[in-house]
Amino acid sequence: MAASFLVENTKATDQPLIEQLLDIAFGIDRRVKTSYRLREGSQPASDLSLVVRDADVGVAGAISFWPLVIGKTGTPALLLGPLVVHPERQNLCVGLALMQEGLARAKTRGHKFVILVGDAPYYARVGFQKLPEGRLLLPGPVDPDRFLFVELAEGALADIEGLVLPPHRYAEISARDQEKWKPVFRPITRQI
Repeated sequence: MAASFLVENTKATDQPLIEQLLDIAFGIDRRVKTSYRLREGSQPASDLSLVVRDADVGVAGAISFWPLVIGKTGTPALLLGPLVVHPERQNLCVGLALMQEGLARAKTRGHKFVILVGDAPYYARVGFQKLPEGRLLLPGPVDPDRFLFVELAEGALADIEGLVLPPHRYAEISARDQEKWKPVFRPITRQI
Protein backbone atom coordinates (compact mmCIF):
# COMPACT_ATOMS: atom_id res chain seq x y z
CA MET A 1 0.00 0.00 0.00
CA ALA A 2 1.36 3.40 -1.00
CA ALA A 3 1.97 6.01 1.66
CA SER A 4 0.19 9.33 1.45
CA PHE A 5 2.29 12.40 0.67
CA LEU A 6 1.50 16.09 0.46
CA VAL A 7 2.43 17.17 -3.06
CA GLU A 8 2.93 20.92 -3.34
CA ASN A 9 3.97 23.50 -5.92
CA THR A 10 7.70 24.09 -6.11
CA LYS A 11 8.93 27.32 -4.54
CA ALA A 12 11.94 29.32 -5.74
CA THR A 13 13.73 28.36 -2.50
CA ASP A 14 13.40 24.67 -3.45
CA GLN A 15 15.46 25.02 -6.65
CA PRO A 16 18.97 24.74 -5.12
CA LEU A 17 17.89 21.64 -3.17
CA ILE A 18 16.32 20.11 -6.28
CA GLU A 19 19.47 20.76 -8.35
CA GLN A 20 21.59 19.18 -5.62
CA LEU A 21 19.28 16.17 -5.53
CA LEU A 22 19.40 15.85 -9.34
CA ASP A 23 23.22 15.91 -9.25
CA ILE A 24 23.22 13.16 -6.62
CA ALA A 25 20.70 11.01 -8.47
CA PHE A 26 21.78 11.51 -12.10
CA GLY A 27 25.27 13.04 -11.99
CA ILE A 28 26.44 16.38 -13.27
CA ASP A 29 26.65 15.05 -16.84
CA ARG A 30 22.85 14.78 -16.91
CA ARG A 31 22.64 18.09 -18.76
CA VAL A 32 24.08 16.60 -21.98
CA LYS A 33 21.16 14.23 -22.47
CA THR A 34 18.60 14.77 -25.21
CA SER A 35 15.83 15.47 -22.68
CA TYR A 36 17.76 18.51 -21.52
CA ARG A 37 17.87 19.84 -25.11
CA LEU A 38 14.08 19.99 -24.91
CA ARG A 39 14.22 22.08 -21.72
CA GLU A 40 16.90 24.58 -22.74
CA GLY A 41 15.62 28.13 -22.88
CA SER A 42 12.19 27.15 -21.56
CA GLN A 43 10.31 27.37 -18.30
CA PRO A 44 8.34 24.47 -16.80
CA ALA A 45 4.61 24.44 -17.45
CA SER A 46 2.74 26.65 -15.00
CA ASP A 47 1.76 24.89 -11.75
CA LEU A 48 3.32 21.61 -12.92
CA SER A 49 6.59 21.77 -10.98
CA LEU A 50 5.89 19.86 -7.80
CA VAL A 51 7.68 18.68 -4.68
CA VAL A 52 7.17 16.48 -1.66
CA ARG A 53 8.85 17.98 1.38
CA ASP A 54 10.13 16.04 4.37
CA ALA A 55 11.17 17.42 7.77
CA ASP A 56 14.31 15.25 7.84
CA VAL A 57 15.68 15.50 4.28
CA GLY A 58 14.04 18.70 3.00
CA VAL A 59 12.93 17.96 -0.55
CA ALA A 60 12.03 14.27 -0.64
CA GLY A 61 11.13 14.36 -4.34
CA ALA A 62 10.47 16.68 -7.26
CA ILE A 63 8.94 16.59 -10.73
CA SER A 64 8.50 19.06 -13.58
CA PHE A 65 6.59 19.12 -16.85
CA TRP A 66 7.78 21.20 -19.81
CA PRO A 67 5.84 22.52 -22.81
CA LEU A 68 6.61 21.04 -26.22
CA VAL A 69 5.40 21.48 -29.78
CA ILE A 70 5.30 18.51 -32.17
CA GLY A 71 5.41 18.26 -35.95
CA LYS A 72 4.33 20.54 -38.77
CA THR A 73 0.88 20.91 -37.19
CA GLY A 74 2.37 22.37 -33.99
CA THR A 75 0.58 19.96 -31.66
CA PRO A 76 1.14 20.92 -28.01
CA ALA A 77 2.47 18.30 -25.59
CA LEU A 78 4.40 18.02 -22.34
CA LEU A 79 7.75 16.51 -21.37
CA LEU A 80 7.80 14.86 -17.96
CA GLY A 81 11.08 15.25 -16.21
CA PRO A 82 13.16 15.28 -14.41
CA LEU A 83 11.57 13.20 -11.69
CA VAL A 84 13.86 12.71 -8.72
CA VAL A 85 13.48 11.14 -5.28
CA HIS A 86 15.89 11.60 -2.39
CA PRO A 87 17.99 8.42 -1.89
CA GLU A 88 16.70 8.11 1.70
CA ARG A 89 13.07 8.26 0.52
CA GLN A 90 13.18 5.84 -2.41
CA ASN A 91 10.84 2.84 -2.52
CA LEU A 92 8.24 4.73 -0.46
CA CYS A 93 6.12 5.77 -3.50
CA VAL A 94 7.21 9.42 -3.42
CA GLY A 95 7.83 9.29 -7.18
CA LEU A 96 4.48 7.63 -7.78
CA ALA A 97 2.67 10.31 -5.78
CA LEU A 98 4.44 13.07 -7.75
CA MET A 99 3.61 11.45 -11.11
CA GLN A 100 -0.03 10.84 -10.23
CA GLU A 101 -0.57 14.39 -9.00
CA GLY A 102 1.37 15.94 -11.89
CA LEU A 103 -0.51 13.98 -14.56
CA ALA A 104 -3.86 14.69 -12.90
CA ARG A 105 -3.09 18.43 -12.83
CA ALA A 106 -1.91 18.34 -16.46
CA LYS A 107 -5.13 16.65 -17.55
CA THR A 108 -7.24 19.15 -15.60
CA ARG A 109 -5.43 21.98 -17.39
CA GLY A 110 -6.33 20.50 -20.78
CA HIS A 111 -3.04 18.84 -21.70
CA LYS A 112 -3.56 15.72 -23.82
CA PHE A 113 -0.18 14.12 -24.43
CA VAL A 114 3.00 13.59 -22.37
CA ILE A 115 6.35 12.10 -23.38
CA LEU A 116 9.51 11.20 -21.50
CA VAL A 117 12.76 9.29 -21.82
CA GLY A 118 13.03 6.82 -18.96
CA ASP A 119 12.67 3.35 -17.49
CA ALA A 120 9.58 1.74 -19.02
CA PRO A 121 8.64 -0.56 -16.09
CA TYR A 122 8.86 2.32 -13.60
CA TYR A 123 6.72 4.75 -15.62
CA ALA A 124 4.24 2.06 -16.69
CA ARG A 125 2.79 2.34 -13.17
CA VAL A 126 1.06 5.56 -14.31
CA GLY A 127 0.23 4.42 -17.84
CA PHE A 128 3.34 5.25 -19.88
CA GLN A 129 4.18 2.92 -22.73
CA LYS A 130 6.77 2.68 -25.48
CA LEU A 131 6.22 5.12 -28.31
CA PRO A 132 5.95 3.50 -31.76
CA GLU A 133 9.40 3.85 -33.39
CA GLY A 134 9.81 6.62 -35.92
CA ARG A 135 6.64 8.42 -34.84
CA LEU A 136 8.39 11.27 -33.05
CA LEU A 137 11.85 12.68 -33.58
CA LEU A 138 13.90 14.24 -30.81
CA PRO A 139 16.72 16.75 -31.31
CA GLY A 140 19.34 14.18 -30.27
CA PRO A 141 19.87 10.48 -29.71
CA VAL A 142 17.40 8.41 -27.72
CA ASP A 143 17.03 4.73 -26.94
CA PRO A 144 13.67 3.79 -28.56
CA ASP A 145 12.91 1.41 -25.67
CA ARG A 146 13.06 4.36 -23.25
CA PHE A 147 11.05 6.79 -25.40
CA LEU A 148 7.64 6.67 -23.68
CA PHE A 149 4.26 8.38 -23.88
CA VAL A 150 0.92 8.57 -22.13
CA GLU A 151 -2.33 9.97 -23.48
CA LEU A 152 -4.27 12.22 -21.12
CA ALA A 153 -7.06 12.33 -23.70
CA GLU A 154 -8.08 9.16 -25.48
CA GLY A 155 -6.74 9.01 -29.03
CA ALA A 156 -4.26 11.88 -28.57
CA LEU A 157 -1.45 9.94 -30.26
CA ALA A 158 -3.46 9.39 -33.46
CA ASP A 159 -2.58 12.72 -35.06
CA ILE A 160 0.84 13.27 -33.52
CA GLU A 161 4.05 12.77 -35.49
CA GLY A 162 7.20 14.63 -36.38
CA LEU A 163 9.92 16.65 -34.73
CA VAL A 164 9.57 17.47 -31.01
CA LEU A 165 10.83 20.89 -29.94
CA PRO A 166 10.43 23.42 -27.16
CA PRO A 167 8.01 26.21 -28.20
CA HIS A 168 10.70 28.87 -28.76
CA ARG A 169 12.71 26.57 -31.06
CA TYR A 170 9.59 25.50 -32.94
CA ALA A 171 8.82 29.13 -33.67
CA GLU A 172 12.28 29.52 -35.23
CA ILE A 173 11.97 26.54 -37.56
CA SER A 174 9.61 26.44 -40.50
CA ALA A 175 7.69 23.32 -41.52
CA ARG A 176 10.05 22.91 -44.47
CA ASP A 177 13.08 22.94 -42.18
CA GLN A 178 11.50 20.31 -39.93
CA GLU A 179 11.32 17.92 -42.87
CA LYS A 180 15.11 18.12 -43.17
CA TRP A 181 15.44 16.38 -39.80
CA LYS A 182 13.60 13.24 -40.85
CA PRO A 183 16.16 11.73 -43.25
CA VAL A 184 19.05 12.13 -40.80
CA PHE A 185 17.26 10.72 -37.76
CA ARG A 186 18.51 7.30 -36.74
CA PRO A 187 17.36 5.76 -33.45
CA ILE A 188 20.15 4.37 -31.30
CA THR A 189 20.07 1.50 -28.87
CA ARG A 190 21.13 3.40 -25.75
CA GLN A 191 20.74 6.83 -24.14
CA ILE A 192 23.80 9.03 -24.44
